[in-house]
Amino acid sequence: MEERKAKSIIHMHLSESLKLYGILGSESLRGNSHAEAVTEAIKGGITCVQIREKHLSKQQLLGVISEIKPICDEAAVPLIINDDVEICKVSDANGVHLGLSDGSIVEARKLLGDDKIIGATAHNLEEAIAAEAEGADYVGVGAAFGSNSKGNAVKLPSLEVYNQITDSVKIPTIAIGGINTDNIGALAGRHLAGVAVISALFGAQDIKKSAEVLRNMVNKLQHEETRTEI
Repeated sequence: MEERKAKSIIHMHLSESLKLYGILGSESLRGNSHAEAVTEAIKGGITCVQIREKHLSKQQLLGVISEIKPICDEAAVPLIINDDVEICKVSDANGVHLGLSDGSIVEARKLLGDDKIIGATAHNLEEAIAAEAEGADYVGVGAAFGSNSKGNAVKLPSLEVYNQITDSVKIPTIAIGGINTDNIGALAGRHLAGVAVISALFGAQDIKKSAEVLRNMVNKLQHEETRTEI
């Protein structure tokens, strides 16, 4: 019962949990274990962790999740699994993130239930609206600035796409794709719940410090937006 309640609380405060969303895969690690990288990122202020592993077997992936999940649970940081609904269910992670070709959001909801977080990828307003209609809890939109981590990522035609989406859907929107300390300022005024980072966080020499800097920059962006609206 307590576990179910904890998941519901994370779901209720989803926008806050999406503020600094770290995506971790083996290719980003610089000699650290997954657990070490996640621990340092959480110390620095990361608010959500997604595991994106394309080249591990299911058993290997479950092994990684078993190392990371207790760390995330203790810090009340949601753990999201990329693409794999079955792995999400078996591991009892907090949710799953589905790309456009990763299966139905509706079917994922049937399997996982209402307590799990389901995120969806979108590249434009139409895809974001469709994701919301199908029951996604948040939408990840990009690529904002291209991507060093995903070779087939297509850069958005304009950052105005974020404004179009945040003006039109009620679920939280996060930006993804090549985001780092040099360009994050360009996302000001986009009304985003947060940003997703990969190499700028887990590829950094000092993960904790990188997380601290990125978190402060996101906080500043959102504070300035709030002040402008008042």
